[in-house]
Amino acid sequence: MIRIVLTIVVPLILPSVLYLLWFRATGRVAVNGIGALPWTWLVVSGVALTALTLVVVTVHYGNSPEGSYVPPRVEGNRVVPGHVVPEAKP
Repeated sequence: MIRIVLTIVVPLILPSVLYLLWFRATGRVAVNGIGALPWTWLVVSGVALTALTLVVVTVHYGNSPEGSYVPPRVEGNRVVPGHVVPEAKP
């Protein structure tokens, strides 16, 4: 759950939160209320930041694709966690 929040939700809303903080800190007044915000740019930048975050997490923290994944299983009365068995090199 926390991984989903950190990799999807936070990057998606971060540009909007930063813009609203900047807007408030500069003392600007919204003429037309919240409808005057640049929603297109905020949404596009949020989606781009989320995509960049997912690419970085996948590339730098993903497991090596070489080998075979063995799923978790129960042996006797204990659970053996899933793991990757490296391929045999000829």
